[in-house]
Amino acid sequence: MSRLSEKIRAGKFVVTTELTPPKGIDLADLYAKADSLREVVDGINLTESPRARMTIEPTAVAKLLLDRGLEPIVQFTARDRNRIALQADLLGAAVLGIGNAVFMTGDDPANGDHPDAKPVFDLTTIEMLRMACVLNAGRDLAGNELKGAPELFIGATANPGATDLQREMENTRRKIEAGAQFLQTQALYDVPVLATFVDALRPDVGLLVGIIPLKSAKMAHWLNANVPGIRVPDGLIAELDAVAGDEDAQTRVGIDIAARIIRSVRPYCAGVHLMTLGWERHIPAILRASV
Repeated sequence: MSRLSEKIRAGKFVVTTELTPPKGIDLADLYAKADSLREVVDGINLTESPRARMTIEPTAVAKLLLDRGLEPIVQFTARDRNRIALQADLLGAAVLGIGNAVFMTGDDPANGDHPDAKPVFDLTTIEMLRMACVLNAGRDLAGNELKGAPELFIGATANPGATDLQREMENTRRKIEAGAQFLQTQALYDVPVLATFVDALRPDVGLLVGIIPLKSAKMAHWLNANVPGIRVPDGLIAELDAVAGDEDAQTRVGIDIAARIIRSVRPYCAGVHLMTLGWERHIPAILRASV
């Protein structure tokens, strides 16, 4: 059983974050960031070639972090592998001691750095979740018995701020029914939106609310304009606008906003998922301010 699953099942408020493995084999920067967070986070997501831009394979990096005493969470996408490869890779991860997996569709290669790559998308996210449950039960997708079954802690994503909330809730329910044991959400800044989502969904799994700390008003406007499901309220943008041009003040305000959101979402979730986009060094300050 993974340490992350133990903490969520014990009702402890957990904190996860994410790091993107590099394009290459030099892991010095990733190690430095991960090591700096070992005392403050309960798990570190390792992304799988996000935005379809090739990076080193995350399971290998996860094993190296595990050897350093850190708790990795590996993202698996349907973009690059068929069901045979996905099952094989999940079993390989389990053999290495990696028990946390988050499943998602993945970005279209046409928008990445290898636009001529052929997309696979053999399975949907729902089907990948079911696949992981089948493996946990000791069989493969074809019904063949495994010689030793893994014990995967199965995760998926959710978007409480989706424009079509009813459709998002139905999709999230299907993910839970398919076997998701925890959910990591899209970044959220409006607590009433989360409350509406939770009250309607009543999730019986670990819900980790996504937060992207805001570095500036410009960043907030960009998120509103370019990322579906994210809505930074005008009041938060006004706070950042008031200190525009003062980088230190913007950092303080960004940390304070993130900390306030963490305090506000605690009654509705099992923890938070911090996506800091280069602000990993500020995670300790955010968490201290959130208490």
